[in-house]
Amino acid sequence: MKHPSRLAALLLVTALSAAPLTTAVAAEPPAKFVNGVLVDARGMTVYTFDKDTTNSGKSACNGPCAVMWPPVAASASDRPAGPFAIVTREDGSRQWSYYGKPIYTYQADRGPGERAGDNFKDAWHIIKE
Repeated sequence: MKHPSRLAALLLVTALSAAPLTTAVAAEPPAKFVNGVLVDARGMTVYTFDKDTTNSGKSACNGPCAVMWPPVAASASDRPAGPFAIVTREDGSRQWSYYGKPIYTYQADRGPGERAGDNFKDAWHIIKE
């Protein structure tokens, strides 16, 4: 072969350009079911908010609401997978959604498995399997 270094460079460029396609999807979903309830990666119970419109791509819980109900954050490198998608929040940050509804944790839940926010003001609900 006349130019083995060109072939090596071409193979390297091809491999590097293909890598993001396989590594961009989160290795783990942002949440999973434990004891019949959806929890985030830390094991904290996840909630939906009735004021959020399914598949709207945004959250109705901002400002002080988001302090009490922290959004399940998505990083810049996270990509939708299965029932999990990403919405862009009012402040430009990214948040996970589950079947089109943004998902949150509850500030009053102090540890994994707590569900103090279920049916809070008849607007916040756990996600059951």
